[in-house]
Amino acid sequence: MANDHDIEEAAPKGLLRHVWKYGSLCAVLGVSTWLLWPGGAGTDAAGKAGAGRADGPDAKYVIKFSPGGQYVPGSVPFGIGKPLEGLAKVIRGFERRFPDTHIEIINVPTVREYLVTQLSSGAAPDIINVNVEDVWVDVQKGWYIPLDSFLEAPNPFVVEKHDPNLPGARQWWDSFRYQAISRGKAAPDGRNYCITMDMIETGIFYNKTIFAKLGLAVPETWPQFLAVMTRIKQEPGLTPLLMSLSSYNDWATDLMFDQLYYNLLPGIDLKKDPAREAYLQGYLDGDELVFLLRKGFFGPRDKRYRDLWRILKQLKRYTNDDMTNADLTRQFVTQQGAMYWTASPLTYRLRSDHKLGFEWGVFYPPRFTRETSPYASGKDMCVIGGSATQFEVTCSAVGDADASLPLEDRMAKSERLKRVMAFLQFLCTPEQTEQVVNEYPCLMPNIVGVPVLAPLAPFEKILERRYTTTKWLFSFDLRFSDIQERMLGLYLAGGASLDEFLVWQKANLDAAAENLARRKAPDFAALETQWKSLAPVRAKMTDLPDEPREDKP
Repeated sequence: MANDHDIEEAAPKGLLRHVWKYGSLCAVLGVSTWLLWPGGAGTDAAGKAGAGRADGPDAKYVIKFSPGGQYVPGSVPFGIGKPLEGLAKVIRGFERRFPDTHIEIINVPTVREYLVTQLSSGAAPDIINVNVEDVWVDVQKGWYIPLDSFLEAPNPFVVEKHDPNLPGARQWWDSFRYQAISRGKAAPDGRNYCITMDMIETGIFYNKTIFAKLGLAVPETWPQFLAVMTRIKQEPGLTPLLMSLSSYNDWATDLMFDQLYYNLLPGIDLKKDPAREAYLQGYLDGDELVFLLRKGFFGPRDKRYRDLWRILKQLKRYTNDDMTNADLTRQFVTQQGAMYWTASPLTYRLRSDHKLGFEWGVFYPPRFTRETSPYASGKDMCVIGGSATQFEVTCSAVGDADASLPLEDRMAKSERLKRVMAFLQFLCTPEQTEQVVNEYPCLMPNIVGVPVLAPLAPFEKILERRYTTTKWLFSFDLRFSDIQERMLGLYLAGGASLDEFLVWQKANLDAAAENLARRKAPDFAALETQWKSLAPVRAKMTDLPDEPREDKP
């Protein structure tokens, strides 16, 4: 029977850091299988008979591709079904068109610290799959290729179909279904470094059989949600909601932050980049979070921030005791838990289990009301998922150009980069994406013309919501998120009071903010100007934290 690590091996790290924590083993095993497969002869781009594909080091272009573990050829998601072959088919098709090119699948850890080592030494793969927010902090170093010139140009594999109305025939951008999320991945410098092939979302899987037995309905508000869990908790041996510590630290924190701070955005959203605002709708970047922190937000005196952690502790009463090592998938499929907050890849695991013994469904966490908090916005919970497989092109792709030249000049001169981008453009056509993404119900395709598999319909609906106010774990460095998770675990387990936790959290935030300011040198003067201009808006708001007496510039 599948365990919680199976979920993590099936879900892309590109979006949800903790869902993919154990994906390396899955990817390595998949790559091992892939490496045993023979190559084939092919044809050139014009469809004429080629001389055969040049494998490995004999090829003119050896493109190193780290796709993430969810599509590795030869891997078997959850240990159920046939080995995956969709990506292998796409690669073979590309290599037939370009016999001088070999796509080498490799697996690399995607934590930023490892990537920094690889990128600074020039040893990184040409294409990687990581959270683009982790890329943003290093774009000023020239390690990543801005993709705007390619996205704003036609996709040649669409153009060759001779239909100017096809998405991608005018701009590659037009090929992407979820425009708000895809374009919203633009970095704070205004440029795009990410190709989003598919989407992921979280949801609460629930046991319909248990709900029917207890006379329960899907809750529409947070108080109703608590009432449902209170009733379930009365049943001996039944946990109302299964949830990992990393889910508290990531998804729950971001959702609750949005619920409590959404109404403040008109007075605290200080960066209005026209290119991003239409899609991110008030997203708070790391620069803004640091500035607001210096204005007294997100500390012990910030009543909304206190409420966030209070509500998280309230939720903990209804969840599993072991938040780090418990096999939550096993507990759900053996009906020890009535609900399980996890990501869309669990869909495949549940549908494939013909001995499951109960019916199940999915709903999204319900909105707060004023009964939950006086600061509740009353809005539906926002999207915290979004981009799943996020492909970035590293500076290795321009390795054939003079390294002493500026990055833009290297991009213009590099023939290798053209072939790397051709592969991504080929992969992101409907025919190729469907072979990969829809090989099993795990993620929602982001390419127009590729249908969403029916079992994923609930998550497709969730993705229609507005995007989150911020992503805390992606705004700062890995040290910040690790410390927050450890301290949060102690607090939720009863090992620290709310006041004690907030003191630790303030120190953690201060350190992370100073690190961000040192690395990026944000324009705090511009933020201060905007802050002052919004003073009349904030004057109508209640319970804002007092500014420190000695404010930092």
